[in-house]
Amino acid sequence: MILSNIEIQRALDDGRLVIDPEPLPRRPQAGEYCPYDTHAVDLRLFREISVPQPGPEHFDVMERGILPEVIAGRSQRFVLADDNPYPLPPHRFILGRTLERVELPVDKGLPHLAARIEGKSSRARCGLMVHFTAPTVHPGWVGPLTLEMINLGPQTIILRPGMAIAQLIIEEVRGEIFLNPSQFHGQSTPEGLA
Repeated sequence: MILSNIEIQRALDDGRLVIDPEPLPRRPQAGEYCPYDTHAVDLRLFREISVPQPGPEHFDVMERGILPEVIAGRSQRFVLADDNPYPLPPHRFILGRTLERVELPVDKGLPHLAARIEGKSSRARCGLMVHFTAPTVHPGWVGPLTLEMINLGPQTIILRPGMAIAQLIIEEVRGEIFLNPSQFHGQSTPEGLA
């Protein structure tokens, strides 16, 4: 079952979901942006992005545990600011992360929560694909969410810190679970480093 905006806010109040800083305001107010849609909540872009650089190397995605280090070593960091946005040219792939830290605790009773992070249609209509291949956020997750982004449009897209970049859809998981954390659990950088 997908949670409605009211149920998302109840989960925040109950501690079954943590989004820090919490998206506000919780309800639409005249002339003010509200991050809650009927069944999703918007997340924002953090100020650091990672721009993978071309080279003769390859990625062996089966080498578990070292992928974040390899990606970081082959990427250039870029710090966004209001007066220093990042111009994402067509056909360029970058990594970002959410400003918000998301937590799906498993010690708050059943049912556990999971989430999906998806792009926003207003961004997709310009050609920006955000988090397009691995949207699942498992129960027990703690940390910001990495955003795989690519510009498939014909024009450069300007990325600014704090812009609404993706939406989080929260779901209930039926039954008990056992934890099996990913190699990116506890990440703090776009590449997946702790």
